[in-house]
Amino acid sequence: MRLMREVIRGSVVVRVQVRGWLFAGVGAMAAIPVGVAAMSVSTAVLVVARTGLPAGARVPVFLVACVIAAWAMGLPHGVRRAGVRLANGLLGTELPRPLGPPRSFGDRLRAAAWLPVHTAVGGVVVTTTGLCLMVALVLPSAWLTGEGEMALFWFTASAPRGPAGAWTLLAAAACLLAAAGSAWAGTALLRRLAPVLLGPGPAERAAAAEARSRTLAQRNRLAQELHDSIGHTLTASTIQAAVARELLDRDPQAARRALSSIEETSRAAMDDLDHVVGILREAPASTRPQPTLADLDVLAERIRRTGAALTVETRGDLGHVPATVSREAYRILQECLTNTLKHGGTDGIRLGVTARGDRLRLVVTNPLRTTPPTARAPRPGHGLEGLGERVRLLRGELSAGPTGDGHWQVTADLPLGPHA
Repeated sequence: MRLMREVIRGSVVVRVQVRGWLFAGVGAMAAIPVGVAAMSVSTAVLVVARTGLPAGARVPVFLVACVIAAWAMGLPHGVRRAGVRLANGLLGTELPRPLGPPRSFGDRLRAAAWLPVHTAVGGVVVTTTGLCLMVALVLPSAWLTGEGEMALFWFTASAPRGPAGAWTLLAAAACLLAAAGSAWAGTALLRRLAPVLLGPGPAERAAAAEARSRTLAQRNRLAQELHDSIGHTLTASTIQAAVARELLDRDPQAARRALSSIEETSRAAMDDLDHVVGILREAPASTRPQPTLADLDVLAERIRRTGAALTVETRGDLGHVPATVSREAYRILQECLTNTLKHGGTDGIRLGVTARGDRLRLVVTNPLRTTPPTARAPRPGHGLEGLGERVRLLRGELSAGPTGDGHWQVTADLPLGPHA
């Protein structure tokens, strides 16, 4: 088992090194167009200044032209995106995918510096490993063929047959180690420089943090939407199912009305669920309009079908309430009534909505329940917490608690002005 783990670990290391060498090879291949562009630029410079530059200036001019050409070729945003994909795929980095061009010119120059660095390091790695592998093949071959003397680059060596020429095997092994070390060092250097040059700048990190914040806020809002809608539906359906069971033998018509109400509320909840899931999947969401205070009568009728006695009183022109506030006010009232069905008495529920001036006041009052509805222990919920989040989002005020006369009252005061 230990041997197997060692083999697996060794194969992983080899695979990582091979990928790193391939990444360096991509940089070496990028040197071809860079070299062509640099040759054209350096030739033009030498032709223009042929009388003012010494003959030995050609190489420095060419190298400077290479750096400038590589830097210029790295400026387009597509080059940076390709570099990020390659680094993540072959180097194993976890760089975020750039959503757009760098916000500042300094960040753009920094990202453009990646191409000359990748080209230079990749060229050195590929050249070094190529030479080392070639020498590692040539030395043992000369010894085995018995050539005796051999010339390799700028030096000559003797490799006679027999034990005297066995040094070529050690030299070949050293060359292989040098090739592996060169690939490892180049890969490590590129992996360290990739986040520095290709990674997001301060402006991009701030924009990404803002986008994540918006996404989290949207998800929290959708979670609250599901909590309110599905929670209301399940509570109302449970109570209506209990009513239908009690009336099934005595009053079949009333039982049918309760079952019909369950069907309607469940269908509305499914529409809400489709709407939210569609947003989470980035698919076309349902076009069904979200309920507002104009649908207050429908909500009240659903509550009454559970057997609760509900009185609704509205004051002022609710049609002039802004759409956003109207939608949130509906959800607030829906959650209040759901909590009432779960935890409070249902004999005398009063709901009041008042639009006056630049304020909208919502009041829900219900009798306190004197005995628990079931023997099961109550489970902690998120009703008041969700109400508080909605009210704070609208910059309003929320209060909830007993009134002293055996009732529980929830009051939400919401602004309607431009600051809402």
